[in-house]
Amino acid sequence: MNNPLVPARRPNGLPSGFPARVGVLGGGRMGAGIAHAFLVKGANVVVVERDEAAAQAGRERVASSAAKTVERNPGGNLAEMVSRLSVSVDYADFADRELVVEAVPEDWALKVAALRRVEEQLTPGTVLASNTSSLSVSGLADELARPQDFLGLHFFNPVPASTLIEVVIGQQTRPELVEQARTWVHGLGKTAVVVNDAPGFASSRLGVAIALEAMRMVEEGVASPEDIDNAMVLGYKHPTGPLRTTDIVGLDVRLGIATYLHKTLGERFAPPQILRDKVARGELGRKTGKGFFDWSQSPE
Repeated sequence: MNNPLVPARRPNGLPSGFPARVGVLGGGRMGAGIAHAFLVKGANVVVVERDEAAAQAGRERVASSAAKTVERNPGGNLAEMVSRLSVSVDYADFADRELVVEAVPEDWALKVAALRRVEEQLTPGTVLASNTSSLSVSGLADELARPQDFLGLHFFNPVPASTLIEVVIGQQTRPELVEQARTWVHGLGKTAVVVNDAPGFASSRLGVAIALEAMRMVEEGVASPEDIDNAMVLGYKHPTGPLRTTDIVGLDVRLGIATYLHKTLGERFAPPQILRDKVARGELGRKTGKGFFDWSQSPE
């Protein structure tokens, strides 16, 4: 008897209902992770970047991540996996995709411009998704010609290790996309949390609320970053404390999300001065070697 929790396999090895041709806009840490996740499951993936240098850097990120996966799982074919990856600077390479995921920085104008350029290349019915962690999916959809084919797919960092994807449904998202998105997430070996569009969705809203309070506690001298994080790890079984998580995500990213939530949800999301000061000094977390913790011995 077939296990209903295990996706049926197509002859080419892809899970049933899983997109065979996927596009990713942006080859940074998140975009590369998203590309890697689909490659591992057998999809053909194209990553589009702003210029040749960025495209090559994106290829190297994905290939490096794929190599680590093969190292952890002997028997995988790295050459075959990488053969299904292409990088480009031409949005027209999205034309034959079944799904395209936008993964550019959390800037409204940048995302709108990028999504419009991608949509121009897609046929009606092709799904366009944003990896936004906080911006309004319904608002972004309003800027598109086919809002019914758009939704949020919020992946978590680091994508290969994370088991969660937040599926964000916009006001105009066609209903059948919800189940389709669940199928994709299941095919990736991850769990879908489905939420209606709201500021910060579920994950960012809760995660940022805890992180901002932890920052205020540091600011007020309540305890050290290490002890605050240990309280959440040991007392509440969080895998990582809120301040270390902030360092991994990036203090600049946290500040951007908090600023947006402050504007939309009120004073409880006002960014603490300690966060503003650290970002102004370039202390952005792991990627710069320093945030709330010292990462100089473990660079990004």
